[in-house]
Amino acid sequence: MRADLLDEIVIVLDEPQDLVNIAGVIRAMKNMGLSRLRLVRPAEFDAYRIAGIAHRSEDLIEAIERFEVLEDAVADAVHLVGTTARGRTAQRNYVRPREAAPLLLARAADGPVAVLFGREDRGLSNRALDLCHEVAIVPTDPEYSSLNLAQACLLICYELYLAAGGGEAPLPEGKRSARRATQEDLEETYAALRGGLERIEFFKARTPRSVMRTLRTLIGRAEPDRREARLVRAIGFEIGNYLDRVLETREDRDDPE
Repeated sequence: MRADLLDEIVIVLDEPQDLVNIAGVIRAMKNMGLSRLRLVRPAEFDAYRIAGIAHRSEDLIEAIERFEVLEDAVADAVHLVGTTARGRTAQRNYVRPREAAPLLLARAADGPVAVLFGREDRGLSNRALDLCHEVAIVPTDPEYSSLNLAQACLLICYELYLAAGGGEAPLPEGKRSARRATQEDLEETYAALRGGLERIEFFKARTPRSVMRTLRTLIGRAEPDRREARLVRAIGFEIGNYLDRVLETREDRDDPE
């Protein structure tokens, strides 16, 4: 995991209008290991309210840098990438976030890399995009291509996190509460199931061998542990026990003392 490269990624919000969206961006950054946020002329800013929305992110909130001019916010960046929901008529270097992420991390080895997001109602201006080396477009359904500011930021940050090696940790394996079922356990389970199915005349219109072969395949594919195999076996037994109780009740009702 190259956390040192993620530390060189700077998220820049140009004229964000909604404090809730700023908080959403902070949450996205915290989720993906990014820590540097710069705001250019935010319409509103209240650190206390933002902290109430983006819980446990006080460190990032305290480190936020605010600017009046976009050019000042990106002056120290060695590379800039803008974001937009769609291609525009102007000729630009358009990239997808997944292909751009490793390139941005490579640039981050030389210094800060700025990722620019525009205001919620109209995105980045052409003037802002003119500053950028590339423009990233997140692929979405063309019928509804607009993304919420925090959503767009999360998707970009996610690709950067993966490119930095953040997704390499193995997934946790489900814990087994019992040892894997033995062949003896399974044969007892199949026998109990067959007995129960015979009691309810399930095989009247079916071939027992074919049905049991299917059940064997199904249960074998599940690779049950001993507890699970015994539960299925108990179901087979209980079918017969239930029928015995029903018949006994009927006999008592038909032959009162």
